[in-house]
Amino acid sequence: MSAPELIRIVSRSSPMALAQVERVRAELAARHPGIRTEVLPVTTSGDRWMGDLSALGGKGAFTKEVDAALLAGEADLAVHCVKDVPADRPLPAGTTFAAFLQRDDIRDALIDPAGRTLDDLPAGSRIGTSSVRRIAQLAASHPHLTCVPMRGNAGRRLAKLAGGEADALLLAVSGLERIGATEHISEILSVETMCPPIGAGILALQCREDDATTIDAVSGLGDRNAWREATAERMFLHVLQGHCNSPIAGYARCEPSGDLSLRAKVFTPDGKRVLNAHEWAGPLDPATLGTSVAVTLLRQGARELIDSIAH
Repeated sequence: MSAPELIRIVSRSSPMALAQVERVRAELAARHPGIRTEVLPVTTSGDRWMGDLSALGGKGAFTKEVDAALLAGEADLAVHCVKDVPADRPLPAGTTFAAFLQRDDIRDALIDPAGRTLDDLPAGSRIGTSSVRRIAQLAASHPHLTCVPMRGNAGRRLAKLAGGEADALLLAVSGLERIGATEHISEILSVETMCPPIGAGILALQCREDDATTIDAVSGLGDRNAWREATAERMFLHVLQGHCNSPIAGYARCEPSGDLSLRAKVFTPDGKRVLNAHEWAGPLDPATLGTSVAVTLLRQGARELIDSIAH
């Protein structure tokens, strides 16, 4: 199949999102030097809204306008952070994931202007985050710290920190790497300290299902391990049917041997109850592993816990 002359790429307009697009453009140029690319930045409702995401219908607020541009034929390729793509419902009809790029760091980082670690922060320190996942885990592990609502892209949050709206921040390591701001990191938290969100560190390339030319051109950028991990994690979240106010965390991991495992947690918002599951795939395919881990948590009471949280 002949390669397209031009691929129009749609993405959120934040500096981090555009940095992600540049990674895709660079990898595409290395693989297909003859293909030109253009970027269509869009500002999503999630980017404009600074309140509770549940008021906009949750994570779909970060993808709706991007999906619309793809489906309308205004763009050929969408670049998404997997963690921002809702997994409790299918992708928009007529679209598909053509590739998952090699996974970046899945961990969270503490940003403290004084360079302290999480354990060093004094009681009452204000941690800027609006993530229910982070809030629940901090409530469980560091109940003497106070979380204050803070949304916006990473640069905006760093500016709010500098303006005194919080004493410290929690941000994704991969995001800080993408915008070249790792010098702000005072501590990288282990996944045991702060379990990551589903899909952390993975970029997905989404195309129209009937656009075989673009799918063929970009599918070679995909990483098999990232595909296996993303598939297991997204199926887990799909079966669990969590909403945007559900503190859910987890990550799949492909070992050098090829073995795949999935560790996942569901919390109450106050962090006082934690449901845990960790399974190895063995002969199971990634989607079956995700289903199995979700069923394990449902047997522990995850459905009742999730449904008890307002959204």
